[in-house]
Amino acid sequence: MEAKDIMTRDVISVSSDMPVLDLARLMTKKGIRGVPVIDNKVLLGIVTEGDLIDRVKKIHLPTVITILDTVIPIAGEHQYQEDLRKSAARTVGDIMTTELVVVEEGTSLSEVATALSEDHVDLLPVLRGEKVVGIISKRDVIRGMVKGA
Repeated sequence: MEAKDIMTRDVISVSSDMPVLDLARLMTKKGIRGVPVIDNKVLLGIVTEGDLIDRVKKIHLPTVITILDTVIPIAGEHQYQEDLRKSAARTVGDIMTTELVVVEEGTSLSEVATALSEDHVDLLPVLRGEKVVGIISKRDVIRGMVKGA
């Protein structure tokens, strides 16, 4: 079984200039967990429920120590910067994840499952060349397991 056998083919995508609140409404209305962000037929990123939740969560200050009046961050600075970026987001482009994990149509079910698990992603865009032709969620992989049994 391959990605093309389990992917959702009717992909709902959005543009990077869509307001975040409109995206939240769309995802709620359609009952979807995330969407690829595509401008001019180019995949730019992906936005998931987690990204929207990050926008409204409490922001934790990074852990720092002070030595001789010098403040040295020791943990959490990158996460703090990401949380600030997302909390100030107005458009999809402000909140989307741009470090993408993608698969091709012929990617095996086990490789898809490995990518979802090891890369800690919720959705995988499926590409044919550079074009998004599908999307795979963890639920799709489970359906594929049952179908292949």
